[in-house]
Amino acid sequence: MLNSVFFGKIEAMAISSFDNVYNGARVLITGHTGFKGAWLSAWLLGCGAEVCGYSKDIPTTPSLFELADLSSKMQHRIGDIRDLSSLRDTILTFRPDFVFHLAAQPIVSTSYKDPLETITSNVTGTANVLEVLRHVDWSCTAIIITSDKCYDNVEWVWGYRETDAMGGKDIYSGSKGAAELIFRSYYHSFFAGKNHPVRLASARAGNVIGGGDWAEDRIVADCIRAWGEGRKVEIRSPSATRPWQHVLEPLSGYLTLGERLATSKKFDGESYNFGPRAEQNRTVVELLGDLGVIWGLRSEADAYEITGSIPFHEAGLLKLNCDKALLHMNWEANLSYHECMSMTGSWYRRVLKDKESALDVTLEQITQYEQFAKERHRVWSKGRAS
Repeated sequence: MLNSVFFGKIEAMAISSFDNVYNGARVLITGHTGFKGAWLSAWLLGCGAEVCGYSKDIPTTPSLFELADLSSKMQHRIGDIRDLSSLRDTILTFRPDFVFHLAAQPIVSTSYKDPLETITSNVTGTANVLEVLRHVDWSCTAIIITSDKCYDNVEWVWGYRETDAMGGKDIYSGSKGAAELIFRSYYHSFFAGKNHPVRLASARAGNVIGGGDWAEDRIVADCIRAWGEGRKVEIRSPSATRPWQHVLEPLSGYLTLGERLATSKKFDGESYNFGPRAEQNRTVVELLGDLGVIWGLRSEADAYEITGSIPFHEAGLLKLNCDKALLHMNWEANLSYHECMSMTGSWYRRVLKDKESALDVTLEQITQYEQFAKERHRVWSKGRAS
């Protein structure tokens, strides 16, 4: 279990999770100032890793990264993922054992406003990471993280498998599909079968929620902003169904994949989906109702209003098939839907209403998540399976 105390710097007791592979490891996270990046940074610090982050800015105000004062506990470097020279200097100087590439333009609506920003960040940025890694001369494990929206979504009722077609009807989805194709082509051109010291894999997840997200046009962040100001949140597609998952779920998948890839070549060049249990498919209205109760709203009528404005295409259904992660790594989701909602809603309530420390609440929830995993015998919580 995580047991971390912060006194200006982090003092971490190494844990057995992920076969203890991150204890003492040098880990580079691109996009560390974002929502997922900040949670991943905190978890890796708790695992005893030396963490270096590379991001072009702090994308929101407020942000979990700033509220938790993570910049004082890790190497914090400002640089654009599209700046090949700056990125190369960071990687060659830090010489990471692990790289988790999260840096991206992550918002679908933004891709309509600035398609070139999205394409260059998500496609060229990914190519830059791979271009630097193909020239390194030390052992390194890299996880390239894209999105569930990399798939060509035809809105069928079953989950997408890793072998399904890439693509999408919007620029964001197209950029994520393209990033996966760049990963695949770089791997086969420069890494596969060449005794290269770098091992690569890609990971896909989506519909992630949790405390500390303030990005625009994300349902939970929109709710918290509106409710904090005494307003109803405006929603476009109340009946849209999503497989909601807490941010720690895919992060546990990425960290499991990193551990397995570092210890076995059979994961090299592979791609994996990480998603929640099937029972966690819920409509937007259901999500708002449950979150509103935790926040303290008196009724559903106080929570939202439906707007007729739908400025861009939104998929009605998108879910992943995670059988490959279960078969190859024995990875499976850890939380129920109600546990996911409880952790998400209580984080915002405790930090924003009760004025508790964002860092303390974040670390407490990581500890809680690890404890659930141990009780439920999730393979990553007790180290690598034999």
